[in-house]
Amino acid sequence: MFTPQEISCTPLGRLEQISANADLSLQSNTASNIVDGQHFGASKWIGEGNNREVFLTLEQMSLIKGISIKWDNPDQRSYSFEVQTSQNNSDWVSVLTSTSSDPDDEHLQYHQLAESTARYVKIQVTGNSIDSTHGIYEIESFGCVDNQQSDIELDDWYLSIPVDETEYSKAKSIYEQELNDDYFNHQFFFEDSQGGLVFRAPVSGAKTSTNTKYTRSELREMLRRGDTSIKTQGVNANNWVFSSAPAEDLADAGGIDGELYAVLTVNHVTTSGEDWQVGRVIIGQIHANDDEPIRVYYRKLPQNELGAIYLAHEILGGDDVYYEVIGSRSQSAENPVNGIALGEVFAFRIEVLGNQLTFTLERKNQEDLVQVIDMTDSGYDQGGQYMYFKAGVYNQNNTGDDSDYVEASFLKIENSHF
Repeated sequence: MFTPQEISCTPLGRLEQISANADLSLQSNTASNIVDGQHFGASKWIGEGNNREVFLTLEQMSLIKGISIKWDNPDQRSYSFEVQTSQNNSDWVSVLTSTSSDPDDEHLQYHQLAESTARYVKIQVTGNSIDSTHGIYEIESFGCVDNQQSDIELDDWYLSIPVDETEYSKAKSIYEQELNDDYFNHQFFFEDSQGGLVFRAPVSGAKTSTNTKYTRSELREMLRRGDTSIKTQGVNANNWVFSSAPAEDLADAGGIDGELYAVLTVNHVTTSGEDWQVGRVIIGQIHANDDEPIRVYYRKLPQNELGAIYLAHEILGGDDVYYEVIGSRSQSAENPVNGIALGEVFAFRIEVLGNQLTFTLERKNQEDLVQVIDMTDSGYDQGGQYMYFKAGVYNQNNTGDDSDYVEASFLKIENSHF
């Protein structure tokens, strides 16, 4: 006798999908393509005829609350579809009926579902506005599993995501209080099934300013912790300074020197675009007024199995100095010895004491890799220079396919100051 299982939890995150199949697929456009993380190109499912069915199998029994679908709509076709869920792949419950996709939206489209505890999801494509050929690039399921909980404190961060109310005008900022109120965005910021925070930034999207070339989904440190009477910029209680700064700045700043520690996996990097931009993403920074004392890069080229780690130190008002920690930052680099694979857990630590910056890369069962940067002549000990940490993904590709993207999951983000 079948006994339904119930799950009760509140965080909304992306559920792990382990397989997909369909009742009909055309040639190589099989249903497995819709769970491979590729949002463009040939990686899609195509079926012929109305009432075609696509099935997803989740890693474990989950409370399913929503679903995102990126449709193949080259002719701006609108698809009609329904969604059902099941705990045993036999008894099905309707959770979304008689719904249509938006033909003007070429991104992942999110649909809230009637909550159900299940392990299997069925999407029935009942038709479209053009013909009887249907296509889906990617599907992501959202909800939660038992004991899913992020241990990352976001009280002193705000989030920037590459979308706004008007098309590609300026990136949206989610400030401290809203961010801490279980903020969720199905495209750019959500939890995963392990409680990690997922950041995603596509090639095409809104930028943070007119001078910025690339998109980002990124946290910005806010020491004011929601006190909006304190301005975001300036040497004040919201930002910190190096201990080598003038005494007046030491007295006014919200912190002195600092440490950022992050544990993460890089899940996806761009594979399209100009060679000099493909595969690179910034995963952490110290940002000053206009320049960056450090940027932490991960880069994996399409022909390589493993990725490199390198750093950039920007002289105040001057050029960047690069430090290669693992592999090479070259666009023609060979597979790096001891490189980091997509999905591999690693950690980095950024420490600043006066004019000395120390970067440490940590991996399980391996010796730490350390790079020290002497900032004595870099200019950041001048008066008026304030600092803040950043963590997330800052896409370094604006020439690839619009739907290509970078993504990372952060399992831990810790920041501290004197």
